[in-house]
Amino acid sequence: MHNLDSQLTGVKTVAIAGHVRPDGDCVGSCLAAYNYIKTYYPKIQVTVYLEPIPNIFKFLAGAAEIVHSCEEDVCHDLFIALDCGDTGRLGAAAKYFEAANKTICIDHHISNDSFADENYIFPKSSSTCELIFELLDENKITKEIAECIYVGMVHDTGVFQYSCTSAKTMEAAGKLMEMGIDFSKIVDETFYTKTFEQNQILGKALLNSELYADGKVIVSVVTRADMEEFHVLPKHLDGIVNQLRVTKGVETAVFLYENEDGSYKVSTRSNGLVNVAKLAVTFGGGGHERAAGFSMTGKLTEIIRTIVTEIEKQ
Repeated sequence: MHNLDSQLTGVKTVAIAGHVRPDGDCVGSCLAAYNYIKTYYPKIQVTVYLEPIPNIFKFLAGAAEIVHSCEEDVCHDLFIALDCGDTGRLGAAAKYFEAANKTICIDHHISNDSFADENYIFPKSSSTCELIFELLDENKITKEIAECIYVGMVHDTGVFQYSCTSAKTMEAAGKLMEMGIDFSKIVDETFYTKTFEQNQILGKALLNSELYADGKVIVSVVTRADMEEFHVLPKHLDGIVNQLRVTKGVETAVFLYENEDGSYKVSTRSNGLVNVAKLAVTFGGGGHERAAGFSMTGKLTEIIRTIVTEIEKQ
């Protein structure tokens, strides 16, 4: 697959979906593809299926048209899976993937096993949005599409500071900036700006953090009770693990939050010594060498001990 246009010949219906608990790269890549098809292929019926997205991304073109329910049984001509390492991560939309006449996967997770009919998988790319930029006709990228792509690149690179950022990433970002997007506003309002409650839960997480492995591993937990106390939801916890990572002397950061069923969602970040993608796969998750996630059940102290032990092996 060299471009998206070549995949749309003879197609009448397209489904687009990304991973559960959509982040900036997931939302940005899905809406970039959606807006491109809707603008240049008006005869194609295209639908984006995602779980409710964070409010900070709702300014993007097409956000209000995202479908959150997958109750209807539909067989699409083409299903495009974005920023998703396996069908399980598609959530309820997985049934549309299975039923589609043709499937495409565009992703940059190293744990992706090329599960679609056509796969465009490049683990060294900064983001799925960078891959979308490569696959679209650059001359047809509107300001609205550029905003979607830029949002994804900003969020998966930590505003171009993570090691996944390459010269090609910066070149693509520069071209998007030249399309008239308000790049500084996008960075401020979607990456840095936090609500009062989000700052409070961040403070709580930092105060509760503990060091392991001679100070090389930092771990923090936010419980359901904590979230209720500070009136926040899981989607408001973005950024906590990154703040833990920049603690001086720390090689690996581990952040856990409690789900409604008592299980824990685990986010990990590495400064390079530990391959957290390998760690995540051990526990049924996936991701990148320096940023990965998974879920675990059991007694919290045992979960933390098990994770730290696996990290120490590396």
